[in-house]
Amino acid sequence: MWLVVMVKEENITVYEPEQSIKRGYRILWKEIFHNTKESNWLIQQLFVRDFKGQYGQSILGVAWALIIPLVTLATFIVLRSSGFFSVGAIEVPYVIYALLGLSFWQLFVTGLVQSTNSLVSAGGMLKKINFPREALVFATFGNTIISFLFQLGAVFILFGVYNFIPHWQFVMFPLMAVPILLLSCGLGFICSIINGIIRDLGRILTLGLTFLLFITPIAYELPESGFVVTLARINPLYYLSIGPREIALTGTLSHPLSYFISCGLSVFVFFFCWMSFHLAETRIAERI
Repeated sequence: MWLVVMVKEENITVYEPEQSIKRGYRILWKEIFHNTKESNWLIQQLFVRDFKGQYGQSILGVAWALIIPLVTLATFIVLRSSGFFSVGAIEVPYVIYALLGLSFWQLFVTGLVQSTNSLVSAGGMLKKINFPREALVFATFGNTIISFLFQLGAVFILFGVYNFIPHWQFVMFPLMAVPILLLSCGLGFICSIINGIIRDLGRILTLGLTFLLFITPIAYELPESGFVVTLARINPLYYLSIGPREIALTGTLSHPLSYFISCGLSVFVFFFCWMSFHLAETRIAERI
């Protein structure tokens, strides 16, 4: 006796892990911008949560936004007065000169370090709630911008203390913070993913950026020769940090081409890393 089995033909659907690239970059970016727009309320709530968590139970509160750059500034002042290094021929009060540069440096460092830890800090929320992970990274820059504004306020106070009148193009100072913010956020997208896999990255970044600060001519003039000069010429952070200071103090840029190239690089890094983060976010929860 033979058993005949009849198999009914059915449509078979094949699911692939990622279809965004195949749909085209235009649709991909439309999806990215739509998700970000829909996440505005979430970004605001995450910012409020982080702000209260960071300063809510602190005695000094938002004053911590000034403590780190002021301690760094004091370190350079002590080293300068002790004769360990020369800051060069500076025609403005050194405190103003150094704090202007350090405020932009701290804008980059604070944004990068906090965004690097954003996914890890979210913990189980990544697995329990479905939402665009970009919101976690963007939310960290709220506190970063607030810290920068406090430092900018300290600069205005120093202008009054030293009776110093900045160049009229100082009004462009906040606008010139955009490129370094974009660079910090772009790198933060990538570093946040890496930090989810290798938890040491946050500590490595803190140490590495501290070392990089001392070998980058931010709080002192660019030497005439040596390793520091070579490193500064290929470091976009150098141009993005000293450019706003030069505009505020003199109204001119000593390296205009390098500055605008660094700005263009910042824009490219931001959008490229944002797109890469978006494509990888579906796998983030599995790793963290």
